[in-house]
Amino acid sequence: MTDILPMQATYSTDMSTDTLQQLSKIVRRWTPLEELQNTAIAEVQLIRADSATSYCSAVYEPCICFVIQGSKTVQLGDREIVYSGPSYMASAIHLPVLGRIDHASSSHPYLAVKVSVEPQDVAGLILELGDKAPPAGHDAICSEMDCGLSSAPMDARMQEALYRLLSLLDTPEDIKVLSPLARRELIYRALMGGLGSRMRRFATTDSQANRIARVIHTLKENFTQPLRIRELAAAANMSESTLYHSFREVTRMSPLQFQKKLRLHEARRLMLAEGLEAATASYRVGYESPSHFSREYSRMFGAPPRADVSQIRGAGVTQQPA
Repeated sequence: MTDILPMQATYSTDMSTDTLQQLSKIVRRWTPLEELQNTAIAEVQLIRADSATSYCSAVYEPCICFVIQGSKTVQLGDREIVYSGPSYMASAIHLPVLGRIDHASSSHPYLAVKVSVEPQDVAGLILELGDKAPPAGHDAICSEMDCGLSSAPMDARMQEALYRLLSLLDTPEDIKVLSPLARRELIYRALMGGLGSRMRRFATTDSQANRIARVIHTLKENFTQPLRIRELAAAANMSESTLYHSFREVTRMSPLQFQKKLRLHEARRLMLAEGLEAATASYRVGYESPSHFSREYSRMFGAPPRADVSQIRGAGVTQQPA
């Protein structure tokens, strides 16, 4: 049974309506198409949707995603996380998810900003802040909800910091010097805000959360290879049972399910981007049986590989907002 975790933003009295309106204008100006769009700032992508969508699959990388307006549901394993703007969501690790836009229209589109974050960015700030950094808290992986993927409302200072970053798109000559500073401020605001303790747990060496983050990195880098839980557990200095339990708390799936999703996502990308046949793509990502691959692909994406790829190409879709 799927748990549904409402993450609706709580509006505080200090939120600036003017800043939200300016953020909306900037994102709409730089998103002429309904898709995930790159910008002149390498770490920043913009998302717009003019209507509600069905679930789209994606692999979230470590990032902070800011929802300006509209709402969406993210399905992570057996949990659904519902959140709406103005809020921000932090993904501490790579996570295969399903995402669905719930509320959007041409007059009031879903608007979001994705800012990529490297783990060392967070670790560096924690080191610099010293005692002023938020405490990591207890080392339980997930006491209330998925700390691998969590959300909090955007306050006025967060909105203003995001505005400073996005406004650089209108002055490209300033991006090289000023965008690292603006992005650093955003990470700082997130670290000092409601998600700070969870961000610190994943960045703190030898915490349980950090060990799982390292396991996930290893799986991502070697997902085409056979899964060896014993080796993963030994590398993380954990027992196999502890690894399995902690991994499932963070990702809401088993290591095998996680690996399978990574393989299928990559196979889909290979067929779409490189034009590979299904059998070739399946071997490339580690499947030994094309029929086994086809069954699991259909179960995940709702159609056999060839039909799914043809449908996406026929619709002219390059990247869907997730």
